[in-house]
Amino acid sequence: MNQIKILLWDLDGTINDFLAMENYAIKKGFDRMNLGKCTDEMVSRYSQINVSYWEKLEKCEMKKDQILVDRFKDFFAEYGLPEQNAVVFNRNYQLDLGDKLVFIDGALEVLQKIKESKKIRQFVVTNGLVANQKRKLEVQELKPIFEYAFISDEVGFEKPNIEFFNAVFQKIGDIPKNQVMIVGDSLTSDIKGGNNAGIKTCWFNSHKKKNNKGVQVDYEISELRQLPKILCI
Repeated sequence: MNQIKILLWDLDGTINDFLAMENYAIKKGFDRMNLGKCTDEMVSRYSQINVSYWEKLEKCEMKKDQILVDRFKDFFAEYGLPEQNAVVFNRNYQLDLGDKLVFIDGALEVLQKIKESKKIRQFVVTNGLVANQKRKLEVQELKPIFEYAFISDEVGFEKPNIEFFNAVFQKIGDIPKNQVMIVGDSLTSDIKGGNNAGIKTCWFNSHKKKNNKGVQVDYEISELRQLPKILCI
């Protein structure tokens, strides 16, 4: 392969264990608002609802401020909880997500190894919200790693839209597309976005799912520790 010079990292589900952080934030919200016991099964159901809404965002079928509240309205409705709590619950949830950063196994090790090689520049590309994403990136271990974080709230577009990646290239400079690779866990956001942008893709498929989204995957890994070999470092 051509030597990769730029790595674009997805954050949630690729560098951090988003499901663990989501579980923490949802349960904390239930306790704060006295909504009763929230089980792991309930959080799992919320995750399914949440993914369906983010896919609508990626397809430009809904606006972000709408999905953030409506996902909780749907979730609360299924369990007979007051839907009017959705706005406040979401606001607190965004802050709680940044409280407890849980790394994917091997993430820090790989990020630091790439940084120490001095061969590859690393950036974050995320559809998350500024309110919690910047808090995650402020942790001591991550601050020296990334040159810049592209957050969709600030960019004005979400992955996989080409406009998001146009903003990335405008910032990082005139780099040949075959020297850029995106690493992410989402086929519909990260990998499709890479396809749209004409760059290399590396699908972090830790759960060994099938690629049924019709997107082109250049490299597939089930563990982040497999990435340095692909990068020849």
